[in-house]
Amino acid sequence: MIGELAALGAAVSWTISALFYRKALEGAKPISANIIRLAMTGGLLLLVVAIVGRLGVLTGISMELFVLAAVSGIIGLGIGDTLYLVSLKSIGVSRAVPLTCIYPLFSLLWTVLVFGEQITVTVALGAIVIVLGVLFLSRSPQTNTREGRKALLGVVIAVATALLWSVSISLMNLAVKEVPDLDHAFIVSTVRVAAIGGLMLAVSPIIDRRMGFLRMGRKTAGASIVGGVFALGVGWFLLSYSFTLTSQAISVPISSTTPLFSTLAAVLLLREKATVRNSLGSIMIVLGIFLLFLV
Repeated sequence: MIGELAALGAAVSWTISALFYRKALEGAKPISANIIRLAMTGGLLLLVVAIVGRLGVLTGISMELFVLAAVSGIIGLGIGDTLYLVSLKSIGVSRAVPLTCIYPLFSLLWTVLVFGEQITVTVALGAIVIVLGVLFLSRSPQTNTREGRKALLGVVIAVATALLWSVSISLMNLAVKEVPDLDHAFIVSTVRVAAIGGLMLAVSPIIDRRMGFLRMGRKTAGASIVGGVFALGVGWFLLSYSFTLTSQAISVPISSTTPLFSTLAAVLLLREKATVRNSLGSIMIVLGIFLLFLV
């Protein structure tokens, strides 16, 4: 039960983070917001490690675990999350979050292509339901206008984000399956964030040529950092912890209920328009994910 509750806590944490990100993107470019959130969140996590006296655990992890966590961070947090922020700015929380949460569909695809697993009837049905949900969320009544084309691009970017996240999560799952306890799971999550945070700072003159992250207002920077703490500190820690207590087949679908929370929060807190199409698309994606992992 604790593992399932941890996965649900991750879903709620990611919903909260999306709200803060949307606020931050009102005053910053996605790449600038991602640099400052990763750098600051990585620094805060390292500080927590030092305060709780777990530096020995950090220095004691194997090179294999370090590489897995770092590569997962580069793919999922560096590239994937930058695209995620772009999609949030383009199409809003109520559409971007459900679309990015289809990553379990891609995770399943890797198990079929790489490990040769068989596709069952329920899996096939789940995939169809997810695709239908994506179609509901991606359709725009004004596809021929500039705004319509921008929205369509936001949809494509959100789906690309899900693809990258699926690879990142698979690497993360491999990493935490090798750790013996909660301390090590937290350290792996910390390495994942701190490694990409340091890397993005190092290459910031190239990827953010005007160094926009240094000129962000306090409220904008604060929203980016708080969002990062919820998503990367709390959310990913809870998901990693869930992986140590239960199977990925249980953790992933529960954590993927984020679309339901995000759609409700976007309507109530961000005043985004609630449409039947968006609501139905979000529900279908969550239902499809559960079908994928139905045993």
